[in-house]
Amino acid sequence: MPAEIVQWVTEIDPRLIIDGTFGGGGHTRCLLDAIDPKSSNGLNIIALDRDPAVSEREESAGQDPRIHLFLGSYEAAPKALAAMEREKADAMILDLGLSSDQLADRERGFSFNDPDSPLDLRFDPENGQSAAHWLLTHREEDIANTIYAYGEERLSRRIAREIVARRRREATIKTVGDLVSVCRKCVPRSKNHDIHPATRTFQALRIAVNDELGILERTIAAAPNWIAPGGRVAVISFHSLEDRIIKNAFRNDDRWNILTKKPLRPTASEVQENPRSRSAKLRIAERAK
Repeated sequence: MPAEIVQWVTEIDPRLIIDGTFGGGGHTRCLLDAIDPKSSNGLNIIALDRDPAVSEREESAGQDPRIHLFLGSYEAAPKALAAMEREKADAMILDLGLSSDQLADRERGFSFNDPDSPLDLRFDPENGQSAAHWLLTHREEDIANTIYAYGEERLSRRIAREIVARRRREATIKTVGDLVSVCRKCVPRSKNHDIHPATRTFQALRIAVNDELGILERTIAAAPNWIAPGGRVAVISFHSLEDRIIKNAFRNDDRWNILTKKPLRPTASEVQENPRSRSAKLRIAERAK
């Protein structure tokens, strides 16, 4: 939803923006073009991303001097601000979906279309444990509870039981195809075929190995401390667990003025152009003055 992000952020004429999920840089470049297309010393953007491949790609492409790239999650925004000798930003944007580059990376296992890819699912493959290792080291009950809590998969116990049974047969889950086959066996295909049988399980494991919800909760709770009065936070979420965290954080903290009483949704034309955007919800809040 780049047009909506640009509209709501440019209204406050920001000089320093945090792009907490830089990815391919799409939102950042839209904002630079809209706010400050020529100046090299006006608008600055702190670009954060957990994926080392992002910094490597940007460095090789020749980085725009207005973009200050930091390796880390958006939870590290205060450290990035301190590195720039700033205390507060005027705006922050978070796009919580997977980037096209991540989906295309065959070494991460984010796409169902690459069955031979390692089942990794980490945003930062240099830290933490892969999804395959997570499944190998957790109890059946823990696996079932995680898939149910983070994937809202009603057949989580059946899936966990099959994973552990394969593990006992020394047929561990190592690749995307291994886990997809488990889910196909345990989850009947829906009548409308809109949702892949493995979608909810992959979502749950990705959330678990990256601590996505924990980082989001901590970030939104702390953000009023480093967003300037009158500054704005815009968050695009893609499933109910994320959206609930954002909605409750904005509603329960009187330091936020909610600007979108209901989440904004992508237009029909955007969904047609980018089908993955169909579940996107955008919420925006302004730091109380």
